[in-house]
Amino acid sequence: MDTGAATATISPRGTVTGWSEGARRLLGYRASDVVGHSAAGLLAVEGSRPAGFTRIDSREWSGTAAFRHQDGRRVELALHSYPSLDGDEKARGVVVTATADTSEPGYDRRMVEWACAQSSVAMSTFTTRSRHWRPNTVASAATGSPYPDVLDGEGPDEGFLRFVDQVAQDAEPMRYERFAPGPSSSRQHAWIIEMWPVRDPSTGRVCGVGTAAFDSSEHHWARQRLALLNEAGACVGTTLNVERTAQELADLVVPRLADFVSVDLLDSVTRGEEPVPGPLDAAVVLRRAAHRFAAEGVPGAAVHLGHVDTYPAFSPPARCLATGRPLLSGTDDPDFVQWITRHEARSASVRAYGFHSIMAVPLLARGITLGVAVFARGSSSDPFEQDDLVLAAELAGRAAVGIDNARRYTREHANALTLQRSLLPHGLPRQAAVEVAYRYLPAGTGAGVGGDWFDVVPLSGTRVALVVGDVVGHGLHASATMGRLRTAVRTLADVDLPPDELLTHLDDLVTHLTYDDEHIPEEMPSAGEIGATCLYAVYDPVSRVCTLASAGHPPPVVLYPDGTVSVVKLSPGPLLGVGGLPFEATELELPEGTLLAFYTDGLIEARDHDIGLGLDRLCESLGSPTPSLEVTCDAVLKALLPDSPDDDVALLLARTRALHTDQVAAWSLPSDPAIVADARAQASRQLALWGLQEAAFVTELVVSELVTNAIRYGAVPIGLRLIRDRTLICEVSDASSTAPHLRRARTYDEGGRGLHMVAQLTQGWGTRQTPTGKTIWAEQPLPVS
Repeated sequence: MDTGAATATISPRGTVTGWSEGARRLLGYRASDVVGHSAAGLLAVEGSRPAGFTRIDSREWSGTAAFRHQDGRRVELALHSYPSLDGDEKARGVVVTATADTSEPGYDRRMVEWACAQSSVAMSTFTTRSRHWRPNTVASAATGSPYPDVLDGEGPDEGFLRFVDQVAQDAEPMRYERFAPGPSSSRQHAWIIEMWPVRDPSTGRVCGVGTAAFDSSEHHWARQRLALLNEAGACVGTTLNVERTAQELADLVVPRLADFVSVDLLDSVTRGEEPVPGPLDAAVVLRRAAHRFAAEGVPGAAVHLGHVDTYPAFSPPARCLATGRPLLSGTDDPDFVQWITRHEARSASVRAYGFHSIMAVPLLARGITLGVAVFARGSSSDPFEQDDLVLAAELAGRAAVGIDNARRYTREHANALTLQRSLLPHGLPRQAAVEVAYRYLPAGTGAGVGGDWFDVVPLSGTRVALVVGDVVGHGLHASATMGRLRTAVRTLADVDLPPDELLTHLDDLVTHLTYDDEHIPEEMPSAGEIGATCLYAVYDPVSRVCTLASAGHPPPVVLYPDGTVSVVKLSPGPLLGVGGLPFEATELELPEGTLLAFYTDGLIEARDHDIGLGLDRLCESLGSPTPSLEVTCDAVLKALLPDSPDDDVALLLARTRALHTDQVAAWSLPSDPAIVADARAQASRQLALWGLQEAAFVTELVVSELVTNAIRYGAVPIGLRLIRDRTLICEVSDASSTAPHLRRARTYDEGGRGLHMVAQLTQGWGTRQTPTGKTIWAEQPLPVS
């Protein structure tokens, strides 16, 4: 309401003779409504008169009076009257000026209305009866309003209206936070809207809801930046993979900070090598590790993943790498324009998406430059600001630490894997007892290389040892321990110990290794206690007997020629290194063509199932017919393992062969020196039957020497056996456990030259203990036909 002064003239008889426009605005009456009528009729109480006021006096007067507004309400006015005098100084009437009385409550209410209308805060009221919104000037503005959809009829915010209804219903104030599109796609307006019930003073009934909205966009953006940083700590660097960590950074910031992000790394970083410390001051060649567009289904980036790109020295990425500091650039930067125009694919990409603002941020970790991240905004987004650059630098710093951790892990993992592979067999030795195939898969989850191993060791008499083991833990220590145990097993296998005795000696060795590690000097790292499992099996193709012993290792699975699949029932001993507990051997007689599956626990154990289910799957996959052992290996791994196994996996398949009667000849000999000549003759006749007459001379000498020693130094029963396979093997056994050994005979000694001669004439010889004594064997190559 206009509060300008109102003027009226009143005749001595009390009739209104003049009425100003100000008076009309103040009381709502037109001049035609009041001129000629009694002024007393305008008073709130008709006929009353303001105290001390007279219309015939020549004195001025000031006071207050209550008038009736044209709409019926009471209006308190401050009055000032001046007499209108003629030439005789007589009062011919009164001039009255009136203004609103600022001391009455009505004036305060109007001032509140004015304050609301003129407020810089967006305010509005909602009437519960007519459900009508009444906004102030700011609230009804078309741009930046906290509730344009409510006031402009574009479809109300249902959540906002629910809050309004709840305030009206519960008669309790509430707070509502609302987000509206900002001036660009990368920003939002945020409003905190306070709501309170409006009551009728006379009845106390809620007649409406008042709202006041405060722009909290800056606080909202600050919270968003903090949330982005907090999320970066949780979702960037979740794996020890360089490329994956780079992609996690790109996925995090697009589209929340940028419309496009690329992460390029030095080639040495992707290989796990140590980059050169400090900033880079030359044209930089980098490899694209990750990128992402905000828009879906967009064409490929200017540089494809895995490809290299050269940044010229004047380009923003190269400049930031040279200084080691992030920088802002865009279409107003001549270097940016030159860099874009000189690369056809990059120029096309910039034109297609309207990229106009970029941030180039170096990836720095532990004083080492790893690469650069480039953030870009397109035509639908505002240019980057300094706050955005600070945020991008913080995000890039966190990602750089994750990338460097992954780089260092890649290097250490590669070194450990190289060590591990150098300790594993590169190719299995030739032997006739079994047909073998194997697979070794390192863990793919970042656990580090493990201590799984396997081996195939040829033994005397065409027998073969099949070994599989697993060192507890991962890392270099596990790999090194695995190498020591594998070497020990090979050494003990050369002694031809039975499986249970071999594991007993291996257990003692692990106990000693643990003791040695516990007494490493303090300045040297110690791996602590060593734990390992091992399964050792010896298969004899002549008897078709397989003897097995286990030190805490899972049992093998057997597929018989008739298709039956079963898990071997063993009496497993303790883990290696426990000490003091025995190991028991189990014997199986296997038909020719039986398939044995040896494995480590990584094949059958998983997070989503127990060992029993893993064994069932292994039996099922082995029972499926396949054309070869190689195909069987692949089928087993596919059926039991995910793409990235949680643990190292070793798998060794062995299909048994058998030596038939036409390949083996055996005789029982009495303890009589006269039988030596007969033994030579029997051996010569057998060689003739096999067509090996050319080997007769050496074989007769070997038979003569070994049988003579058995008769002279051994005990009955004495046996002679010839085996024809890939080599010709001569074996002489007796009941004595005393093993012969080579010695150099002196000039006048009458004996001591026999074994030396055997060693010179054959390609190998040795002795092994048996349950009834010992066996001395000599092996010679077959004659070339």
